[in-house]
Amino acid sequence: MYAQYVRSADHARRLRQDAGRWLRSLRETRDMTQRDLAERVGLRYYTFISQIEGGHGRIPPDQYEAWAKALEIAPRDFAKAMLRYYDPFTFRLLFPEDEAVPA
Repeated sequence: MYAQYVRSADHARRLRQDAGRWLRSLRETRDMTQRDLAERVGLRYYTFISQIEGGHGRIPPDQYEAWAKALEIAPRDFAKAMLRYYDPFTFRLLFPEDEAVPA
């Protein structure tokens, strides 16, 4: 049982890191600094952006829309991408036909 938990926790960590790389690429494509993005999503400290991009945290679902607008992506597409990274089991149930990595 413990080995299954370790694999699962390690997989979740890798997915958070993948999400962080995707978010960083969106931000950099739009020529934004972490500080710029923090201001746009209403965060006081840009260090939260750094933590998310490093895979050390997750964006709370109630903030998806603000992040989507700040990163100039459709909120539905953003939420779908976050679901893929943060809850891949639910993602597969809802979108079995969509296995591609988010653009």
